[in-house]
Amino acid sequence: NPKMWSHPATVRNVATLRADGVRFVGPATGEMAESGEAGIGRMAEPLEIAAALAAMIGAAGQILVGRHVLVTSGPTHEPIDPVRYLANRSSGRQGHAIAAAAAAAGARVTLVSGPVAIPDPAGVTVVHVETALEMQDAVAKALPADVAVMTAAVADWRVAAERPSKMKKDGSGKPPALALTENPDILAGIGHDRKLRPRLVIGFAAETDDLIRHAGEKLKRKGADWIVANDVSPAGGVMGGTENTVHILSRDGSGGKVAVEDWPKLGKDAVAARLVERIARAIGEK
Repeated sequence: NPKMWSHPATVRNVATLRADGVRFVGPATGEMAESGEAGIGRMAEPLEIAAALAAMIGAAGQILVGRHVLVTSGPTHEPIDPVRYLANRSSGRQGHAIAAAAAAAGARVTLVSGPVAIPDPAGVTVVHVETALEMQDAVAKALPADVAVMTAAVADWRVAAERPSKMKKDGSGKPPALALTENPDILAGIGHDRKLRPRLVIGFAAETDDLIRHAGEKLKRKGADWIVANDVSPAGGVMGGTENTVHILSRDGSGGKVAVEDWPKLGKDAVAARLVERIARAIGEK
């Protein structure tokens, strides 16, 4: 109501609340529902209130403003011939979710993605690659960064010499010999780079057995700050699924011991949001 809104007591109270940091939505100008009066005092429309709340929540969540976050995601495809390739079952869902969560937190995000069947996250610079060598090159070009989250399931090996034409059966019943060579270790390359190493380097360990031991060994070997370990045994449905159960391994600073933080089963979007919050706290302390 215009008279109530302009009353000196209301004016004083509003001034006090604004000084205390309280945010106001409205009032709007228009006709009053009950009194038939018109002026300043009408309640803001519900959609306007909802939009204002969303903007406030978004602003409060901008915990990575000014940071550059590099994320790798998905599999790599290593060609054998023009038709066939070596690959794995990674869907890219977890890596893309992390990239989206970091962007929502205000970060400038570069996502280097292998071949996936999911859309690019909004507000993210995406570099599409096929092979491990292409991903290594794209990662190098994206540096420097404040944080690197290496979720991509990079193929360990590639064919030493890609065949220029499709391999054919020769009637002998024997498969052709494939000479393999090891792909570059992109995570270790970043983790041990003295010049361009991000302040926080996070790797992923997808294992089918002895998860924590293998992840702990990877933490030390790769030069990472954290390893996010998950069991990708077929029964768990993590590869290609929408949920994940992760364990965060980090150096606790006491004699090189590894600390393990066990998370409950969560949707991959929830894992991403929780990980981004942990990242923001960690780089804020460095």
